[in-house]
Amino acid sequence: MSVIISRALPDVRDGLKPVHRRILYVMDGLGLSHASPYKKSARIVGEVLGKYHPHGDTSVYDAMVRMAQDFSMRYVLVDGQGNFGSMD
Repeated sequence: MSVIISRALPDVRDGLKPVHRRILYVMDGLGLSHASPYKKSARIVGEVLGKYHPHGDTSVYDAMVRMAQDFSMRYVLVDGQGNFGSMD
């Protein structure tokens, strides 16, 4: 039950899972904002895996893509460049 509460369910305060929070923290640490140039997804995923999320890279990629899709979340948190999935 502890794993479900701490990892699988989004937090009540902001609606983010820990993997989403880790991605946003790393992106802030890399200086990524709305006005900065784009960086490759592999750079962000590598930083997250190396420092905060020692599991597979697929979950980090999936979480980052989900944050970039306007049909997955209410507010888009990541501005994805290129193919981040479409509804089609």
